[in-house]
Amino acid sequence: MGTTSGAVWGRAEQQDFRGRVRGTLLGAAVGDALGGPADALSLAEIRAAHGPGGLLDLAPGAGRRGTVTHHTQLTLFTVDGLIRAQVRRDTGAWHPPTDLHRAYLRWAATQRDWGPDERREDDGWLAREEWLYARREPTRALLLGLGDARMGTLEAPKNPGELGPEAVARSAPFGLLVGWEPQLVVQLAVECAAQTHGHPLACLAAGAYAAIVHALARGEALDGAVHQALTLLAVRPGHQPVSDALRHALGAVRQGLPTPARVEELAGDGTADGLLAASVYCALVGEDVRHGLCLAVNQSGPSAAAGALTGGLLGALHGETALSPAWIAELEGRPTILELADDYAMELTQGPALHGPASSSPAWLRRYPR
Repeated sequence: MGTTSGAVWGRAEQQDFRGRVRGTLLGAAVGDALGGPADALSLAEIRAAHGPGGLLDLAPGAGRRGTVTHHTQLTLFTVDGLIRAQVRRDTGAWHPPTDLHRAYLRWAATQRDWGPDERREDDGWLAREEWLYARREPTRALLLGLGDARMGTLEAPKNPGELGPEAVARSAPFGLLVGWEPQLVVQLAVECAAQTHGHPLACLAAGAYAAIVHALARGEALDGAVHQALTLLAVRPGHQPVSDALRHALGAVRQGLPTPARVEELAGDGTADGLLAASVYCALVGEDVRHGLCLAVNQSGPSAAAGALTGGLLGALHGETALSPAWIAELEGRPTILELADDYAMELTQGPALHGPASSSPAWLRRYPR
């Protein structure tokens, strides 16, 4: 399933990469938290509830401001699964989709159980974070896709008719595998999307999003990252709707000042390709991160997914320091997100020092059991 590069990371490169990993995960979570309270509302209802300018700040959701939805929960378990895959690689058992599936099943357990089961030592530390056991309106496709032990594959996907954006919204961490070849990043995201959202459109949208994040994490500009994703998509059967959506987003940038109507037109029926296009557009035209996120969530479609996707792009592009400190301060689970982000950056830049043949850290292997 691919390989990491043997490049040696300098200190400045490590710091830049860690800032982009933090930015991606925090940005996606903040966008999710911003859009969550508007998720089931039309634009008119959003304005009636929050004023004529719409939703411009964090609003109460699930009891307080700054709470996240299942999009953030699953994104964190994506990171956990990717770290576990890297650690398990030492054993010769190298099949990342299986490790991701196990991670998603750990998430599914949080939606059924009252709290962590301390007897399951192989769950690792993330599954013992009690705040993740809150049930935040997971979709039927997620619960069905992860409702038994069978792993969906491209040959036999779960929910083969499902077009929703949930698999895309958990796929930013694949793009942070900067040592991987881009086509392998796309392949992994596509395969893991099929575990819950088996329609080719949803799978390819997840692959395209991961490809864009991958280019951003390596320092590319956003429009260039989208063009790279289009090139990677072009060789894949059934890519046309996703490619057309991305081209539509690029074209919309030149059509005057951004409006909610344009965001809604791109988002369409709230399918994976439409939400991908809307998020790319909002990230491209936003004057800053805050403006881009507000554009994404003030529309009648799935606001939490649009916010999460846009926040992941802007965080990967600009790093954590571009995010609103006031929003980060109120973000649910912020310590966990930061800890996981730093672990991911450390694994990807210094993994051999943590669990290589020459040395290993018992504490790391307790956190991420093989």
